[in-house]
Amino acid sequence: MQLAAIDWAIIFLFFAISLGVGFWASKQAGKSALSYFLSGRNMPWYLLGVSMVATTFSVDTPTLVSDIVRQNGVSGNWVWWAFLLTGMLTVFVYAKLWRRSEIVTDVEFYEIRYSGKIAAFLRGFRAIYLGVLFNVAIMAAVTLAAIKVGGVMLGLSPVQVILIAGGVTVVFSSMGGFLGVIITDFILFIAAMTGSILAAIYSLDHPDINGLSNLLAHPDVAHKLSLFPDFNNWEVAVVVFIIPITVQWWSVWYSGAEPGGGGYVVQRMLAAKNENHAMGATLLFNVAHYALRPWPWIIVSLCSIVVYPDLESIQAAFPLVDKNIIGHDLAYPAMLTLLPAGLLGLVFASLLSAYMSTMSSCLNLGSSYLVNDFYRRFLKPEATERELVFVGRVSTVVIMVLASVLALFLQNALAAFNILLQIGAGTGLLFILRWFWYRINPYSELTAMVVSFLVALVFLAWDNYDNAQIQALTTSGYSFADAAVLVRPFKAYEQLLLGVGITTLSWLFVSLLTPPSDWETLEAFYRRVRPGHIGWKKVIAYAEAAGRPIPTKDLHSEIPKGILGMVFACMAVYSALFATGYWIYGCYGYAVFLSVLAIAASVLVGRIWKEMNGVEGFPVNPSHTGTK
Repeated sequence: MQLAAIDWAIIFLFFAISLGVGFWASKQAGKSALSYFLSGRNMPWYLLGVSMVATTFSVDTPTLVSDIVRQNGVSGNWVWWAFLLTGMLTVFVYAKLWRRSEIVTDVEFYEIRYSGKIAAFLRGFRAIYLGVLFNVAIMAAVTLAAIKVGGVMLGLSPVQVILIAGGVTVVFSSMGGFLGVIITDFILFIAAMTGSILAAIYSLDHPDINGLSNLLAHPDVAHKLSLFPDFNNWEVAVVVFIIPITVQWWSVWYSGAEPGGGGYVVQRMLAAKNENHAMGATLLFNVAHYALRPWPWIIVSLCSIVVYPDLESIQAAFPLVDKNIIGHDLAYPAMLTLLPAGLLGLVFASLLSAYMSTMSSCLNLGSSYLVNDFYRRFLKPEATERELVFVGRVSTVVIMVLASVLALFLQNALAAFNILLQIGAGTGLLFILRWFWYRINPYSELTAMVVSFLVALVFLAWDNYDNAQIQALTTSGYSFADAAVLVRPFKAYEQLLLGVGITTLSWLFVSLLTPPSDWETLEAFYRRVRPGHIGWKKVIAYAEAAGRPIPTKDLHSEIPKGILGMVFACMAVYSALFATGYWIYGCYGYAVFLSVLAIAASVLVGRIWKEMNGVEGFPVNPSHTGTK
């Protein structure tokens, strides 16, 4: 399709703004490694919170929602809505702990919590694994989504998409560092949200739809509107709702909702002015991520069911697109091609914004792992600040190149990418408890990593063998469904439960079998983060016996109050999410009730918040980097 001059002007304006911010922030970012990766720990909650939301608003997010809604209905989104639970747990329990640690990256945690060479090994290994392998795989998936969007909307080749969008992203990311990423995220998020809302409004005006009421009454759409799955279809309900809400949220590593916090969320909490700002940023992120953003995407996805009812209709509309990448996720960009000039450029720019914000955050985070937790820690501890910033900029470019190359071959590397996503299953409870139980040690972490990886590998090999058997049976006359029942002993959700159970039992057994980290390290960690007396009584007794009693004020545990805050905050956000849906559906009774419930729960959250944050957070020494 062809863009009008005004569309191109809007796109180039966004590129210019991003590059301008990168060059503007380059001077501040180049002062030190702490400035480059955390902007001197002086960022306000609202910038950090919006940056978290912008990072999760990737170009592949609306396409994923489109895929879910078209195949499983609106209720299918529970596979990611359930992660609000761990998100709010991070807000009310872990945000303060992370900020008190005063480390530069979450990987540095290993050497303040554990002792010995194995702690150093874990830090170095996780720096390479998260900074390069896992990060590059995530970025390649995001880039693949950008390639699909660019191919459908503009007919661009994969290399052209990478050179244009990726080139601008890597320039402003490497120049501006964390400050450039944060400021750009704020601008890009506004553009991305504006584009998604306008896309939803215009989609409803499509001649085949002709308004919201006609959309909701359409026979192909009406049965997909429910916010909860049909529990008469037990297997679907288990996969879509029961497993996510009971097991998945605390046991599976999901980017942006890691149990106990991790990755770019922790990076932004560590960059906050104090503990209050760290909590505020994470709360804003979870509210916007789950209550604000989903409905424009859902509306466009529902509209796409009418305009492109099946994959054949998408293929017919875009005959030049490679058949191998035709899927329900392409319905979202397909709907955007119907927009008029001007609006098309703005919406396309909003998708570019989503791509750039996610990629820039991944680039800066991956670079921080390589510089802080590998280069400075193991290769050159005496490196100057200027040298560390230089290495950070070089590593940013290298990570981008690796991700771009992988994106071009991602179809062939999909199995490997799935392994990277599966090996975290079963490690979630460890990440939650390691702050509150002194017995967890580096051997616990190592066991969880190894066992979860091996379990994922076994299930992958098992699935490949089963697929070959199913193909053989279908060739001999069986239907696919009958062949699958005969061959597959475990369904996908049963594999998840087995993986979580095996991994959790393994690391718990090792934790009890092996000694904890040395008492001096445990005492220093307790004094540093003050997690409360629950699970730390022996460490507290050790300090007292050594003549170094822990101050009484540092023995208080905020876990009960934090969990209560988590419960009310989840109630407020879910009520707001569902109230919005019922207002759209015209179910005003439910909408009013849930709106009132959201307000009431928010008031209770405010009271708990005031009790937990009545006093400003502890001061931070800006010169402290937390490295050993």
